[in-house]
Amino acid sequence: MKRVLIVGGGKGGSALLKILSATDRMEIVAVIDKNSNAMGVLTANRFKIPVSNDWKEWINQDLDIIIEATGNEQVLEELLETKNRKTVVIPGTVAYIIAELFEEKEKLLDRIKLQMSNQELILNNIRDGMIVINNEETVQFVNKSTERIVGVAKKDFEGKSIKEIIEDTRLPHVLRSRRKEVNQKLVLENGKKVITTRIPIINANDHLIGAFAVFKDITEVMNLAEENTDLKEIKTMLEAIIQSSDEAITVVDENGIGIMINPAYTRITGLKEADIVGQPANADISEGESMHMKVLQTRRPVRGVRMKVGASKKDVLVNVAPVIVDGKIKGSVGVLHDVTEIKSLTSELKRARQIIRNLEAKYTFDDIIGTSPEMRLALEQAKVGAKTPATVLLRGESGTGKELFAHAIHNESDRKHNKFIRVNCAAIAESILESELFGYEEGAFSGAKRGGKKGLFEEANMGSIFLDEIGELSLHMQAKLLRVLQEHEIVRVGGTDPVTINVRIITATNINMEKAIMKKTFREDLYYRLNRLPIFIPSLRERLADLPTLINRIIDKTNQDYGRNVTSISGDALADLKNYHWPGNVRELENVIGRAMIYMDMNEEVIKKQHIPSLNSNSSHSIKSTPLDNNNSSLQKAMEQYEKEYISNAYKRNNYNKTKTAKELNVSIRNLYYKMEKYKIEKSGMQDFS
Repeated sequence: MKRVLIVGGGKGGSALLKILSATDRMEIVAVIDKNSNAMGVLTANRFKIPVSNDWKEWINQDLDIIIEATGNEQVLEELLETKNRKTVVIPGTVAYIIAELFEEKEKLLDRIKLQMSNQELILNNIRDGMIVINNEETVQFVNKSTERIVGVAKKDFEGKSIKEIIEDTRLPHVLRSRRKEVNQKLVLENGKKVITTRIPIINANDHLIGAFAVFKDITEVMNLAEENTDLKEIKTMLEAIIQSSDEAITVVDENGIGIMINPAYTRITGLKEADIVGQPANADISEGESMHMKVLQTRRPVRGVRMKVGASKKDVLVNVAPVIVDGKIKGSVGVLHDVTEIKSLTSELKRARQIIRNLEAKYTFDDIIGTSPEMRLALEQAKVGAKTPATVLLRGESGTGKELFAHAIHNESDRKHNKFIRVNCAAIAESILESELFGYEEGAFSGAKRGGKKGLFEEANMGSIFLDEIGELSLHMQAKLLRVLQEHEIVRVGGTDPVTINVRIITATNINMEKAIMKKTFREDLYYRLNRLPIFIPSLRERLADLPTLINRIIDKTNQDYGRNVTSISGDALADLKNYHWPGNVRELENVIGRAMIYMDMNEEVIKKQHIPSLNSNSSHSIKSTPLDNNNSSLQKAMEQYEKEYISNAYKRNNYNKTKTAKELNVSIRNLYYKMEKYKIEKSGMQDFS
């Protein structure tokens, strides 16, 4: 390693310092200059290199090279006289020449960067794909359209062999043959067919430095890729690609004056080149503000802006990006999309999604709101149930969200990628329910389809089936369902051969199942099969603590449905809602909030008390004390009757909150559930003394 002393921290010394610091073969011992603010001195300080104002202090150091960069001949002569015999002194004239060359190099690099920036901007805004490789077949550059067409991310392209990405590529052949290939057909691995032009890159000295490919579906574009060895030819080719692009493109300069449009722009807007080029950026706008001018002012891109353009007021979506070179804005590029085509595609997507929704569960546990102890208990039980194959029985009043739980259990289970079939047992007529659930064979009954039909259980095979309102099934259908649970097979109507199925069964009911068993309207053996994992979903009055969160979610949903901008609910309105007993549960709450928002003025943002429809809070939920009858009653029965009334009154005092009731009575929540089941104390808080 050579030890170097630089005498002179001016322009030349500073340039030399930067050059020599970048090499591992040179060690800068010190920089000498009488001016402590000289450019070279400041640079040396930044590089942590010693500085001094007197070179004589350093002349006796072990130096290999002294660079005299002051330009002072007297200093040069003194250095030559004083230096050691082995030390080489380089005069200032040489240092000056080196500095000039370095400055020229920086300017040249800046120009190259500008050209590369312009080139990459244009390449990334065209619809055609482009791939550039070096002479070692390694990918050096791909544009955004290549990612879209090939289906491989840019980061997975660059730095890798082209054959790793596109197995059938002929770019290596183009490298070896040094001959271009024009308008060649190629089928990519993702099935896309492209017409590609491949060209070797040969510099002015006839040295092969790489190759590149441009690919597009339109043949005319391929003919434009014939010459590309210098910047002018590449610019010509890229302009031709823009002209042939299917995307409508418009370009303005830094002053917002139109400089280019392509034929696709004319086709969509009806405006010709004479209407745009040389005119202000807003010349094509019928409704809306110029996005070109906005981008030029803010230097930020805009996307998906809706506006109308041309005399026919064509409805378009606009994406505009700024062209920035070395921090200076040089113009902007806009791409227009015909909204008519987008609407058609969106409509098709909605139809497809609707079809999918009929075969999948829409909700997860994240969609279920609840932080109250009662709701947390139900959610924990449901999450445990989702991880097991056990049959789940969801119990709760109407409107508490049993179907949401069913969706969430399916989506949390290992069957989530298979079908989720929903069946409302109360909504299908008894006469056709059996054929709907189990299917039928051809000729099973009049009007049966040719070849028969799969039932819902078969449709749900390997997935889940949700039987809502299970308590409404007839005894005949209950017997059929019991066989499915026991044997894991079904027999189609009119058939004899059993069909094996693997289905997760989730059921729900809002009736008192135990009372139904006593009345002989529900089979006890089926009840025990279904009741493997019972989950009690609390009513809204049992979890009033969740009311604010529920209301905020309903407000957000209603804002989207009705185009409102409601932000919250006032304290007095919320207090009124908390005092209501909510017989219709969350479904009734949605109705009340929805009606309140419909009748609000468009500029109102807070739901107030006067917006809430009248609520009958004094319904038949009051509990009257039942006097004990000592006649013809054993002590045991009298004690049970008293315990029943005592629990009911405590339940009412705690606003029908089971957790608070259990705490007041100093019993476990499980024990309280047992007592309430035993005494038939309904969830609504009403007592059943029959």
